[in-house]
Amino acid sequence: MVKRFTRALMMVGAACIALGVTAQARAQEDPIRIGSFLAVTGPASFLGDPELKTLEMYIHRINGAGGLIGRPLELIHYDTGADANKARTFAKRLLEEDEVDVILGGSTTGTTMAVIPLVERAEVPFVSFAGGVVIIEPVKPWVFKTPHTDRMACGKIFEDIRSRGLSRVALISGTGGFGKSMREQCTQVAPAHDIEIVADETYAPSDTDMVAQLTKIKNTEGVEAVVNPGFGQGPAIVTKNFAQLGFEVPLYQSHGVASKKFIELAGDAAEGVRLPASALLVAEKLPMDDPQRPVVMGYKTTYEAEHGEGSVSTFGGHAYDGLMMYKQAVEAAGTADPAAVRDALEAIQGFMGTAGEVTMSADDHLGLDLSAFRMLEIREGDWVLVE
Repeated sequence: MVKRFTRALMMVGAACIALGVTAQARAQEDPIRIGSFLAVTGPASFLGDPELKTLEMYIHRINGAGGLIGRPLELIHYDTGADANKARTFAKRLLEEDEVDVILGGSTTGTTMAVIPLVERAEVPFVSFAGGVVIIEPVKPWVFKTPHTDRMACGKIFEDIRSRGLSRVALISGTGGFGKSMREQCTQVAPAHDIEIVADETYAPSDTDMVAQLTKIKNTEGVEAVVNPGFGQGPAIVTKNFAQLGFEVPLYQSHGVASKKFIELAGDAAEGVRLPASALLVAEKLPMDDPQRPVVMGYKTTYEAEHGEGSVSTFGGHAYDGLMMYKQAVEAAGTADPAAVRDALEAIQGFMGTAGEVTMSADDHLGLDLSAFRMLEIREGDWVLVE
C-alpha cells in the first residue's frame, strides 16, 4: 500500500516537473510584444511612416537572427494620424488588451503627452520618438525618449546665431504641440545665450499662408535672424513666404523638419536655411574617424537598400535608437519583465545611436547633450555640415 502511494506521489511529482518544464519552454517561445502608435497617415506621416518602416525592418532582422533572449518579437501597431485622442485610445488597447511588454512610438509631442498617464499607471516602459522636452522633464519613471529636445534645438540655433555676430531674433512658431513647446523653450533659454527676442508671431497647423506674420517681422526694426519652431507643412510655407518677401537675414528651422521631404516642399526657397539635426543626414560627409559614422552609415545603407535611395530621415533613426536601446536593456536584464527593463533602460551608458551617444540616469531619461546635434545648411537641395 505504502509502495503504491509512494509510486503515485512520484508520478504526480514527475508530471508536475514535466508541466513546469513545458510551461517554461512555452514562456520562452511566447513573443515579446512591442506596442507602437505612430502617425503613419495624416499631417505627420513624414514622421510616422519611416518610424514604422524602421521598426518592421529591424524586428524582422532580429527575429531572423534568433529573436531576443531566445524569444521572437511581435510588433502590434496602430496608426494615430497624429490625433491625440486616437493615441490615448490605442495606448489603452495596447496596455489592457494586447498586454504589450513595452511601447515604442509616439511620433509627436501631443500624442506622446496624451498617453503618458496611461503608461505610468500601467508601469510599462515607454520610449517616445517625439521632440518636446516636456516628455522627460520632469522625469517620469516609465517614460524615455530618443530625439534631441526642443530646448536643445533652441540652444544649438542660438549658439550658431551668436557665432555669426547676431543677437536680435524673431520667432514664428506653429501652435501645435511641438511648435508651442519649442517656442516656450526658446523664449526661456534666449537670455542665457545673450539673444533678444524682438518679434514673436504664430500660425495654426491649418494655415496655408504666413505672409501677414512674416510682414510684421520684416517691419520690426533690428531683426537679425528668424527662427521657426514647428514641423509638418507649416515650416515649408514659412520658408517659401520668407523668400517671397525678400528677407535678407538668416532663417533657421528646427530638427522637426530634418528630412528630404522638407527640402522638396520648400523647393529653391530652402537654399541657405540652417537647422540642427542628427549626423544621420550627413552620414557620408562625416570624417572617417567620427565614432558615430559606423552607426549612421549602417542604418542609412540598410534602410535605403530596402526603401530607396535618399529615403532615410532622422525620424526613422529615432525609431532605430528606441528599438536598439530596448534590445540592449532586455539583454542586460535577461528578461522582458517591464520593471527590470525599465531599470536597465535607465542604466544605459555610452549607447551610440543615430542621435548621438546616450548615457541615461535617474535624472535624465534622454541621455544626450548639445554636442549630439550637428548644425546643417541646405545648399543646392542637399544637407551640408556647417563648420
